[in-house]
Amino acid sequence: MSKILHRSIHADLQVAAGGLGVELFDADGKTYIDACGGAAVSCLGHSHPDVLAALHAQLDKLAYAHTGFFTSEIAERLADRLISDSSNGIDYVYLVSGGSEAMEAALKMARQYFVEKGESQRRHIIARRQSYHGNTLGVLAAGGNEWRRAQFKPLLVETHHIAPCYAYRDRLAGENEYQYGERVANELEAKMLELGPDEVIAFVAETVVGATAGAVPAVEGYFKRIREICDRYGVLLILDEVMCGMGRTGTLHAYKQEGIVPDLVAIAKGLGGGYQPVGAVLIGRHVYDAFATGSGFFQHGHTYMGHPLAAAAALAVQDVIREHGLLDNVVRMGNLLDRRLQERFHQHHHIGDIRGRGLFRAIELVADRGDKSPFDPARKLYAAVKREAMARGLMVYPMGGTIDGVRGDHVLLAPPFIVSAGQIDTIVERLGDAVDAAIAGSVADHDSLSQVAVG
Repeated sequence: MSKILHRSIHADLQVAAGGLGVELFDADGKTYIDACGGAAVSCLGHSHPDVLAALHAQLDKLAYAHTGFFTSEIAERLADRLISDSSNGIDYVYLVSGGSEAMEAALKMARQYFVEKGESQRRHIIARRQSYHGNTLGVLAAGGNEWRRAQFKPLLVETHHIAPCYAYRDRLAGENEYQYGERVANELEAKMLELGPDEVIAFVAETVVGATAGAVPAVEGYFKRIREICDRYGVLLILDEVMCGMGRTGTLHAYKQEGIVPDLVAIAKGLGGGYQPVGAVLIGRHVYDAFATGSGFFQHGHTYMGHPLAAAAALAVQDVIREHGLLDNVVRMGNLLDRRLQERFHQHHHIGDIRGRGLFRAIELVADRGDKSPFDPARKLYAAVKREAMARGLMVYPMGGTIDGVRGDHVLLAPPFIVSAGQIDTIVERLGDAVDAAIAGSVADHDSLSQVAVG
């Protein structure tokens, strides 16, 4: 009996024994296509020889040195690479161990930025409903994932939330996408004016929404309007690209497709591809300069930040992506994945929306496609899809609460950047079978329970 406190105590977990390419193997020898990268992490798949070699070489050289005493050559090289691949104006990097740490650091940077500037009255964070920014208390407060927040609300600092940019659910009849984007973006200005714009620190958003709502991109023009509003009131724009960044949507940074430059960007997951725990905050020069000309330090830190092995893994992953032209493959295979999903599900009575960018895609399940009504949350359809997919040797990332934290189900796909056309076909075939089996089983279970209740 396991002595680990697992995520789900009563789950019957298989033992992962190995992995190669896009596949993982359990201790019984069963093979699974990793069509979600775990949680959009394994961008190069498993056991990539170049990354393993880089880790061995770094381990032979230096495993750890505390950043209060030393920097390291490999961390400096990683930082140089990340900045060379970023936009003009983003000039510095803060290296941490994961996405929650990166987002927590970004919030603290935003607050300290205004303290350094003599605007210590600024205290409000604005984010969006149906967002997720991590599980530490600060970013859990900023996030709008109600299921994750609920039991910890007494511990969470006050934050404020506006509508997400979720056109499938929220665009009004007669409203085109541009008008819809303007309307929901303008909620940010209204909220700032309500709170007092000189008391707002930052607006926080996922460039493409990840786990909570399932690969939801903003409509065209939305983020340009958001950037304008932030600039008008001197508020920082923090983009969370922990899940959608580092090539997942077809460009290294998802924000580049929006035609804007944020003030702070959190990255993780695909940064190191799962080979080591690593994350980072990409920092605008103006934020860094406020620290440098003010107190001279950032009042924050973690034991394992800038870890040499983590830096070696991340740099190796980025080298492979660049040298093998994998962003081109993300675009090609992403388009193919979208096409195959459309072919399989576009007339499916229980698939309401197919969405995403690059190799970051999702389907939203509905009880009735015509009126977009969701399945009864009590059925936990998303969990049934996961079980049916695993039984067929397929790993996908389903979630419930898509609409409001309670209602709605979606399935997220985030296969490795090395995925082939044949593997895309297999992923969609197995997913289609899993969805159909889960819906059939859910309906049967519901009918059985109804008969018991009537009897």
